[in-house]
Amino acid sequence: MDYNRNFAGRFDWRLAFILFMFLIISLTAISSAQTTGQYLENFVLKQLQWYVIGSIIIAFVMYFEPDQYKKMSWYLYGFGVFLLLVLFIIPEGDFARRVNGAKSWFGTPVGNIQPSEFMKTFYILALARLISKHHETHSLKSIKTDFLLLGKIALTLLVPLGFIMKQPDLGSALVFLAITAALVIVAGISWKIILPVFASGVTVGGLLLWMALFAQDFLEEKFGFSPYQFARIYSWLDPYAYSSDWGYHLITSLNAIGSGEIFGKGYAGREVYVAENHTDFVFTVIGEEWGFIGASFVICLYFLLIYHLTKTTLTLKDPFCTYVCAGIIAMITFHVFENIGMTIQLLPITGIPLPFISYGGSSLMGNALAIGLVFSMRFHYRTYMFSTMDEDE
Repeated sequence: MDYNRNFAGRFDWRLAFILFMFLIISLTAISSAQTTGQYLENFVLKQLQWYVIGSIIIAFVMYFEPDQYKKMSWYLYGFGVFLLLVLFIIPEGDFARRVNGAKSWFGTPVGNIQPSEFMKTFYILALARLISKHHETHSLKSIKTDFLLLGKIALTLLVPLGFIMKQPDLGSALVFLAITAALVIVAGISWKIILPVFASGVTVGGLLLWMALFAQDFLEEKFGFSPYQFARIYSWLDPYAYSSDWGYHLITSLNAIGSGEIFGKGYAGREVYVAENHTDFVFTVIGEEWGFIGASFVICLYFLLIYHLTKTTLTLKDPFCTYVCAGIIAMITFHVFENIGMTIQLLPITGIPLPFISYGGSSLMGNALAIGLVFSMRFHYRTYMFSTMDEDE
């Protein structure tokens, strides 16, 4: 078998090219965002620095074979939980920092680091190990074994989710739920169980939304929700009623994207001021400067990324690798859908960055860690699986 090909034949050049395209888009958008003079720092150089660090992470992660990550999965999960625990117990200060109402950051000499970004990938590895091990142990499926698997998944989720909700960081919590939902589906659990569970989840979500509108005091006292989280719901439903505070971001975001029309205003041609437009609201820069055409190109590039990841996943024969890739696809897809959706009032505003484009070291390094796993599975596929991929892959 041709599983000992050289580096060039085993490296995923298509995925690398897609990431390079995101690098160009990110640096261009952030460079334009800085023309407002809102910040004195050169975020373009810092983003390039994070991309270099991300590339090193990808190369390091790609070096190890998938089987090694399978062995390390629970240790990495435990390390991620430990970071969340430390962030929870130490007092707020220079080391543990609160940003936008959430105590979810470590202050370091190189910048603020958000441990939940890394925990997402650690959680995916742990779930992939858990599900694959469960199927090895229980080769004969039944309703009982499916319930057992669902219970194991729920317990694995509750630990990081509890810490993240206490920060509170609703956006990251939603990402964990999206990852869990995706892996529950691909894990092969019977639909007789999945449908009632998902229906219950939708019911609870609807009930929480109703309570956020009409029973805020109860949610604050019993579940620890913060007033700013309610304000995000109100400003999402009726931003113009809160135009002076919480609805301001959404109104300016809609105005910026809408004013771009079909072809946009060109590089640095923005006229609408949008706060934080180099981070969570970077899509407004793309929409205003490059219009519908530019925004559609970026969305299509994300579709191309998801398609490529899905195609890679379907070629893998090892269940652990399949579940890891499925979790990564769910994570990136939800990030994209939520970030773009919040800028056009499709979804409430949350602190979720646009993958590979928004400025931010934690987000970029966290995504690099996840993508590095995909590179590893592709790179070691022939030696690990003793099989071959099609030459046109």
